[in-house]
Amino acid sequence: MKNTAAFRIEHDLLGDAQVPHTAYYGIQTQRAQENFNITGVPISHFPQLVNALAMVKMAAAKANLEVGVLGQAHHDAIVAACEEIIDGQWHEQFVVDLIQGGAGTSTNMNANEVIANRGLEILGYAKGNYAQLHPNNHVNLAQSTNDAYPTAVRLSVIFASQPLIDAITDLVEALGRKGEEFDDVLKMGRTQMQDAVPMTLGQEFRAFAHTLSEDIDRLKEAAKLLAEINLGGTAIGTGINAHPDYADAAIRHLSEIAKVEMKGASDKVEATVDMGAFVLYSGILRRIAVKLSKICNDLRLLSSGPRCGFNEINLPAMQPGSSIMPGKVNPVIPEAVNQTAFQVIGNDLAVTMAAEAGQLQLNAMEPLITYNLLNSTKMLSDAMAMLTTRCIVGITANKDHCQQLVNHSLALATLLNPYIGYENTTRLAKTALQTGASIVDLVLEEGLLSQSQLDRLLDPEVMLKPSVAQLS
Repeated sequence: MKNTAAFRIEHDLLGDAQVPHTAYYGIQTQRAQENFNITGVPISHFPQLVNALAMVKMAAAKANLEVGVLGQAHHDAIVAACEEIIDGQWHEQFVVDLIQGGAGTSTNMNANEVIANRGLEILGYAKGNYAQLHPNNHVNLAQSTNDAYPTAVRLSVIFASQPLIDAITDLVEALGRKGEEFDDVLKMGRTQMQDAVPMTLGQEFRAFAHTLSEDIDRLKEAAKLLAEINLGGTAIGTGINAHPDYADAAIRHLSEIAKVEMKGASDKVEATVDMGAFVLYSGILRRIAVKLSKICNDLRLLSSGPRCGFNEINLPAMQPGSSIMPGKVNPVIPEAVNQTAFQVIGNDLAVTMAAEAGQLQLNAMEPLITYNLLNSTKMLSDAMAMLTTRCIVGITANKDHCQQLVNHSLALATLLNPYIGYENTTRLAKTALQTGASIVDLVLEEGLLSQSQLDRLLDPEVMLKPSVAQLS
């Protein structure tokens, strides 16, 4: 007969509690929901983490079957439930807030209970009939939160890093294409917000591309460090309650399931408490955020105006910019990316503090690390995709305006310095500033250089690369 009750009764250390009959999670998950209502962001917000948890549980089941401590029927039910989760089912049942006490125990139990209850259905039993398939005794066999949870977190960050690498790659390519497109746009370079020496807009955009491209390799290197795991170490890294052959088997199966080469830590006691790889990865995210924010600062400056600013480039108009000023269009995409970068930089500090807060054989603050790493990675991925498609690809250059600024810049004195001397160029720059005359006109008036000599010096081929002071 079909169970029509709204709740089922489950029992744990603290006593009995009602769990919604339709829920695949159980009593420990429900207690965690009641206790931790902090971010409003459940585990299911990050599918990579849900899938990684299922992969760890599947690998554990396969290893336990292999070493002879888990029966075939239990193994089959656990594996089938995990396969469904990896396929995208039941994610809504992962309901615990990402920030939680207990070093991730609530997340681990959420996974154990969902897998157990779905496995019970597969075996033909009702949810909650744990005598037939138990969240702890079977799904969590040979595991502790302290090795299963960090292993899943590391794997989820590896998964999340690939969309970020793809987003950086797309942005780098878009900036590189703009670099080629703007290769013939001569403009003024600036240092300390003052005119410096000529360059091309193409050089400026290629520099943007290059600085971000460096971090693709850094992310790949960090992923290799994250692939070193303490699975099989159980509670504190000693491997208590696990078969001697379990760790190697579980890591081998996890590598096959995840299609990521995972490696057992050489010292699982150290690996259980050390958060160094997370700190390093977070630092790379911070580095990307800093670079990205600086680029967006430059885009906002270069597009400032349109009449009273630099006005060297035009950003795509995405929306009206003011409720009071007609015709105003703001650089909303770079502004949003700046704010994303600030949040990522702040998240990095939280990761650093949480990593430092570990005590003795465990770091209980790992849920905060998890929340911030996955959040930062997703935010950066989304922000860069937005910047690429809704800003960079549509940027145009105001070539004539850029050329006009170069022609009237006092910075041309720097270019002429090796040919007419520092004293002369300083004097001419001061006169030009006072009178509004151009440096070029003053040089010709005083006969310091001929028109043909100036034409040669002002040739972009000469201005934009190293050269020897020679006029002949």
